[in-house]
Amino acid sequence: MPRLNIDTEYLKDTLAELLSIASPSGYTDTIVRAAVTELRRLGLETQITRRGAIRARIPGKQQQPARAMIAHLDTLGAQVKALKENGRLELVPIGHWSARFAEGARCTIFTERGAYRGTILPLKASGHTFGDEVDELPVGWRYVELRVDAMATRPRDLERLGFSVGDIVAIDPQPEFIDNGFIVSRHLDDKAGVAVLFAAIEALQREKPELPVDTLFLFSIAEEVGNGGSSILTHDIASMITIDNGTTAPGQNSSEFGVTISMADQTGPFDWHLTNKLVRLCKEHDIRYQKDVFRYYRSDSAAALEAGADVRTALATFGVDASHGYERIHLHALRSLAELATAYVTSPVEIQRDANPAGSLLGFPSQPMEDAAPTNSDPSDPMI
Repeated sequence: MPRLNIDTEYLKDTLAELLSIASPSGYTDTIVRAAVTELRRLGLETQITRRGAIRARIPGKQQQPARAMIAHLDTLGAQVKALKENGRLELVPIGHWSARFAEGARCTIFTERGAYRGTILPLKASGHTFGDEVDELPVGWRYVELRVDAMATRPRDLERLGFSVGDIVAIDPQPEFIDNGFIVSRHLDDKAGVAVLFAAIEALQREKPELPVDTLFLFSIAEEVGNGGSSILTHDIASMITIDNGTTAPGQNSSEFGVTISMADQTGPFDWHLTNKLVRLCKEHDIRYQKDVFRYYRSDSAAALEAGADVRTALATFGVDASHGYERIHLHALRSLAELATAYVTSPVEIQRDANPAGSLLGFPSQPMEDAAPTNSDPSDPMI
């Protein structure tokens, strides 16, 4: 079946809407409600777990072996560690990101009495006061503080306003959608991945191809703190593709264009058969792609496997420059990834044995072990 046409305007509009909703890990109820509303508008039945992870299913010709695609709704953020004597807030990060990218960020603090605005600043923020000491201050969360836009000069003032230890801080995304296709924003990891899945769902619901098996679209809410995909899979899911960001940086093979297929991350190789199927689909459907291996990276796939799920996993990504900072992507990668998603869910199931959790060797796949055939057939070649 030819790849489905992706509505890129819908994809961009969806991404913009997702970016407008604050959703640091631990504070995701609002974005869960928004995502479920859109999934239902698209005609999908949804289930929401106790904490808010989402399952949406498109039925296929047969129920098993079901497929899944997953992206995460939560983002990086911060949390109040202490109310400081100067009326400012000490912070710790939510998720793993450098305080270098927090300096100067505008943000929202969610307290029991409502939301306040503020700015994360280095401890020595005034050049007129500290001179060169501003540049000499080390980088780290101990060296920044949150200045609240409210009348507060001491801890008692903060308490009176409703601030307390543990309050969640959401960092402004500051998105820019540029006419040449580039998109710059915080939190593209992984709201761009969520937008990709919504665009794929929209294409599937519009074109209505027959899917060979049930396909679940999963949305986790705690990937940035390490346990996103650990408790959302159903027993019938045999394979799961994670949609997340690729690391476009020196020494990496990722790109802001096309699909970047991760062959491995810090938890080890992804499933050989599922990953190579994605590569073949890219070739068959003329989708630009490249492969990469990530050193300091884990995803919903790792969380699912560590929780004991016996599923084949793969990671398909959109290349992000400056991941976990001021991120940049290109619409070409998002469209390509959505095209691959539709190609995958409409493709035949190759390992039917995966419908059962266990069995004999009958139908069990194999990996090539023979020596590669020589490319030069000249009998005079001494290497033959």
